[in-house]
Amino acid sequence: MTGHLDYDTLVVGGGQAGLALGYHLSRAGVRFAVLDAHGRVGDAWRHRWDSLTLFTPRRYDGLPGLPFPGDPDGHPGKDEVADYLEAYAERFALPVRLGCHVTAVRPEGERFLVETSTGAYTATRVVVAAGAFHTPRTPGFASSLDPGVTQVHSTGYRRPDQLPMGEILVVGAGNTGVQIAEELAGSGRRVLLSVSSMGRALPQRVLGRDLFWWFSRLGFMDIRGDSGIGRRVRSRELIIGTDVKRLLRRVERVDRAVSAEGRDVVLADGRRVRPDGVVWATGFRAHYPWLHVPVLDERGAPVHREGVTPWPGLYFLGLPWQRTRGSSVLGWVGRDAHALAERLTAATSPAESLIAP
Repeated sequence: MTGHLDYDTLVVGGGQAGLALGYHLSRAGVRFAVLDAHGRVGDAWRHRWDSLTLFTPRRYDGLPGLPFPGDPDGHPGKDEVADYLEAYAERFALPVRLGCHVTAVRPEGERFLVETSTGAYTATRVVVAAGAFHTPRTPGFASSLDPGVTQVHSTGYRRPDQLPMGEILVVGAGNTGVQIAEELAGSGRRVLLSVSSMGRALPQRVLGRDLFWWFSRLGFMDIRGDSGIGRRVRSRELIIGTDVKRLLRRVERVDRAVSAEGRDVVLADGRRVRPDGVVWATGFRAHYPWLHVPVLDERGAPVHREGVTPWPGLYFLGLPWQRTRGSSVLGWVGRDAHALAERLTAATSPAESLIAP
């Protein structure tokens, strides 16, 4: 291990989850570092589409120790979130190593060797806080589309002028898909929305209050994923803030896309459509090619219980439903970070496992 920078804990990922954990580790006096591949704190938000606005009001968007600035009842844009995260890291002097791309995490004795683009580190514990929304998923048949059809995954979408005028097929009708479809329809393009089923639509305001005021009062964000109601909520995505009935009067809903031939996209009902462009709002997949520790299932997803993996000393943070409905949401991830920090700082050794109480 000679020549390696040595830490008690290394956090992989400098987004909201990694920063919230860093806040608690710093207060506990833990020797740690946060490794992030981006050039600036908050860049994961800066690189999302221009008009993206959070569903959650600012009063619910703060991380531990620092309220989100501005009108507490207003909804911040993505650049505002990015700037807040950058200010948060500066405010608490968190040791974030920027431009540090992790290339391998592997066990080395009772510790971990973490190899990066800027050098090697060793640590007693590693927390993977890289999120679950970083590797775009597109169907295999996307590559069969004629090169003349403009294609972009939602992660690469910024604004309507990336796409040609004419007919645009948006595949996927989660929150991202319906928001992009609405923006494209407003830009004068004809939009087809391809989906097998629509999630349940909820308005941004209910009885004069923001939806998340009700969620916080009713404990919705604290619903546990392993509970009966949690399993029911997880089975159907909520569409928040988009008037779906109004949207479906502006766009044409079509069946699920199943294949492509030339310039045609074939739908599940046998219909063929010939779009000028396609937006794949088809989500993400778990992808940790640098994680050389046997804690992933056959799909490549983490095996864990509330972020604790079967391998001693290796943890995850910021995953959807890691503990509750709010586990991957900006204003609620701090709760998971606090729980994990308490576990890390209370342990006298890394010998915890999936069956730990």
